[in-house]
Amino acid sequence: MLVPIRPCRTLASAVRSIHSSSRACNLVAPPDPVSHMRPIIYSDAPPPPAPSFLPHPYSLNEFSTVSKERGEDLALQFKLQRQQLDDFHQNFWFDSNTRFEAAKQAALAGLPPTASPLDKERTLSEFYTQWYLQEAHCTDAYTKEWRRRNFGLIKLSARVQIQQFANAVTDFFTFKK
Repeated sequence: MLVPIRPCRTLASAVRSIHSSSRACNLVAPPDPVSHMRPIIYSDAPPPPAPSFLPHPYSLNEFSTVSKERGEDLALQFKLQRQQLDDFHQNFWFDSNTRFEAAKQAALAGLPPTASPLDKERTLSEFYTQWYLQEAHCTDAYTKEWRRRNFGLIKLSARVQIQQFANAVTDFFTFKK
């Protein structure tokens, strides 16, 4: 079940209801069974590239037809980096949880079939301690990279907002003439 990230405003919902188009909002999908992360489905995500049956010598995504002075390139860059950050996050936890579950099953498989619940508890306690120590460097590197990317995304978002504000001011004064 998909749920909106934030509730709709009452007035905006009433105004939107007279339009035939659906309301644009970001949705949160159900959690992934392996990574346990709830992916966000963005309403303003850039469309995927059209499938091509013929190989092209250049990446057509390099050539933009959007005017750069209006800031659309910054907005597109923000959307792409936001999606890349979400993918980075999802992939890290998918990989980490997959390895964790495999190692946990291997630790439990090493117990004899007649092991008591207390033996399983001790084995798991030792496993969790060992896993934490083994994965601390990898998790710290991930956290550092995620924070670096997230801070860059926040800066880019601010640039997009400033550009949109500047465009609105420019448009306002252009129509005054």
